[in-house]
Amino acid sequence: MEVKFLGHSCFLIEIEGNKILIDPFISGNPNINIDPLSLSANYILISHGHGDHIGDAVEISKHHKCPILANYEVAEYCKNKGAEAIGMNTGGAYDLGFVIVKFVHAVHSSRLPDGSYGGNPNGILFYNRDYSFYFAGDTALSTDMTLIPLIAPPLDFAILPMGDHYTMGIEDSIFTAQFIKCNKIIACHFDTFPDIMLDRDKAKALYKQNSIELIIPTIGDNISIKS
Repeated sequence: MEVKFLGHSCFLIEIEGNKILIDPFISGNPNINIDPLSLSANYILISHGHGDHIGDAVEISKHHKCPILANYEVAEYCKNKGAEAIGMNTGGAYDLGFVIVKFVHAVHSSRLPDGSYGGNPNGILFYNRDYSFYFAGDTALSTDMTLIPLIAPPLDFAILPMGDHYTMGIEDSIFTAQFIKCNKIIACHFDTFPDIMLDRDKAKALYKQNSIELIIPTIGDNISIKS
């Protein structure tokens, strides 16, 4: 599996030759300068309705004819913009053939770019016979996370927000790693805006104290995951 970080909470993940694009906030991100339409995928997944997560999803979906999976309200918003979308909700799973995706609880808010209700925010579990990982989305720490190990096979890694202010911060991300029983964490949702600047030295020190591997990716980094 290859995991490519495209800034903020956007990842392009390749599994068995299939590509999943998550939360493609590209053109509005001040730290990245690429054409969002250059990103192709088999599926686009959106964790919730905020503009810094829907981002360029509709334009990419229409250009490359790849469907969007999101909660029902976000999916309907994307359909109304001309994209193909599959609406889901918290607790639901969908088999993509090469991986199962399951929407789980996230503690956040969700308003669509047009100001309408964005439905429930979600984290997303991905699992198949070889891999299992958790994309937490924008979330606070929650004891619901203790259910994650009961739902999916043992996690190979998890992607957690770490910028604080709008989501959990460093300390709560460590509790999350412990709740989900995962010792390999990739940071996201940091450094895009002044409110979410990440103290890298603090994060590295606290993770080392707790014997958890922390990857703080740079935009464009490719991370190889071996099951």
